[in-house]
Amino acid sequence: MRQSLAPRNLRRRKIEENFFRVLMAGSVLIVIACLGLIVGTIIWKGLPALSLSMITQTPKGGYYLGREGGILNAIVGSLYLASGATLLAVLFSLPIVLFINVYARKTSRLATWTRFSFDVLWGVPSIVYGAFGFILMVFMGLRASLLAGIITVALLELPIMSRAMDEVIRLVPPELLEASYSLGATKLETALKVVVRQSLPGILTAILIAFGRGIGDAASVLFTAGFTDRLPTSLFQPAATLPLAIFFQLGTPFPEVQARAYASAALLTAIILLVSLLARGLIKKYTKHLT
Repeated sequence: MRQSLAPRNLRRRKIEENFFRVLMAGSVLIVIACLGLIVGTIIWKGLPALSLSMITQTPKGGYYLGREGGILNAIVGSLYLASGATLLAVLFSLPIVLFINVYARKTSRLATWTRFSFDVLWGVPSIVYGAFGFILMVFMGLRASLLAGIITVALLELPIMSRAMDEVIRLVPPELLEASYSLGATKLETALKVVVRQSLPGILTAILIAFGRGIGDAASVLFTAGFTDRLPTSLFQPAATLPLAIFFQLGTPFPEVQARAYASAALLTAIILLVSLLARGLIKKYTKHLT
């Protein structure tokens, strides 16, 4: 009786394995197809309108009516804003994550509530960050400016970066920390020379994820960074961004300007792709030296 049930159970398990294998393969194909469809549509509609003058010039008079000019102001503004916000978010998120993983117990109430707070903040819509940033901007006596946009986007990136770093740092074996303490190292030395070194590839990935979110977000900077056709030369001047440039160009009734919006979207996608490739190269470089 048992011998007759064994082949039947084996066949059932094989059918289940094949079913889930097909399901996983189908999911992967759907994700790849969606990505290819989005990128293909952007390139197909935007590539004909993309030109060197569009990348190297600022908007001229009547640019949003279909006349000459470019989006250099939005490119520079996006890079300034996302880079500044990411740097500011790193300065706050890394110490917080190191504290709850090295100084505090990983299962302590403080660490639990900190992670819960980051999870809640991660799910808050970006338009709420924009509204909060606007209130904070008014309270600080700031106008719509690059500085106000950097602060707002940094708040948006903070929970994303912190939770990603936290998940990576929690994978560091506790034996490494104990070995460091046994050799006389302080908690600060252990955090910087052991934990950060072992988690460096994951930390770079977390920074990349946050940077991509920051450079591609429009709602959080709509009320804070403002928009201008000029290049920002000060933190207290308004700054244009690529997402808002895409939004404004798509809102016009002129087909030429709408085509430029897709070209701007293709350029934004290319920037994120280049940053991703650079980050992957850095991750491979630092992973080789990890023990």
